[in-house]
Amino acid sequence: MVMQPVLEIFAADDFTLWPVGEHKSYGYLVLDGKLTPAEVGTAVMRIADYNGIEPEEEHGPCPTDPLGAFLHGLLTMPDLLAAGGFRVTDKATDTVFVEPGCCSGLETWRDWLEVLDGSGCSYFGHDPSSMAERVGDTVRLTLDTHAKDGSPVIELPVDQVRALVTGAQQDLQDFLGLAGTWAEQHLPTHADAVTAALARALDLGPTQ
Repeated sequence: MVMQPVLEIFAADDFTLWPVGEHKSYGYLVLDGKLTPAEVGTAVMRIADYNGIEPEEEHGPCPTDPLGAFLHGLLTMPDLLAAGGFRVTDKATDTVFVEPGCCSGLETWRDWLEVLDGSGCSYFGHDPSSMAERVGDTVRLTLDTHAKDGSPVIELPVDQVRALVTGAQQDLQDFLGLAGTWAEQHLPTHADAVTAALARALDLGPTQ
């Protein structure tokens, strides 16, 4: 059983501000410390673009240069989003038990801690409508609570799920470390600000 932080991505054939990888639209990119520089560039592009709405006036006027304009929302918005979440898969059977749906974001990954130590239940978007629910000493994972013909369901010990969450959090932290190094190379004048913004978008502390 594996839990991986995944970011929703799309094709960006016309993007030229920095190198990005080739990806199909509406897929997922696993965020960890093993990504290539082009994959890191794809992830940064996706998060920046997702937060590219026009900030309110108190966040300052939008820069006129293409790079500054593209990064403006990421660097100024107080509440950042990163479409995706923690995907849970049984690698032995390729069965997915949690798939982030629409309106699910990596910025809310700590909802898993609520499952373990708080309310005991959390949902992860819709289509599918995945859910994790604590039942005594186990956590029940349901891929789609609204499925009419049944849904993959599994129950795992709480300690196992806690270890999976810890591992996925470390994957995010490893990605953030890669992204910081990447930003120094590709966005030298914005590196610190971009790295700090990514940490906020992923609800992580700064890299050491």
